[in-house]
Amino acid sequence: MSEDRLIELETRFAYQEAALHSLSDTLAAQHARIERLERTCRHLLDRLPTAGDGAEKASARDEVPPHY
Repeated sequence: MSEDRLIELETRFAYQEAALHSLSDTLAAQHARIERLERTCRHLLDRLPTAGDGAEKASARDEVPPHY
């Protein structure tokens, strides 16, 4: 194998290794963000029944009285 060919292969390997590390970091960041979003959704779903009671009362107050 020629010296130039070996250098070319080592260069490609270095770029691929850097790309792999970059993709791994991106994947880890996305995983952390998805976990935060899931916690937020669970928190909002836990609050939903409480908010639903208030929304039903508010809509009952906004109804037009029957004499209109």
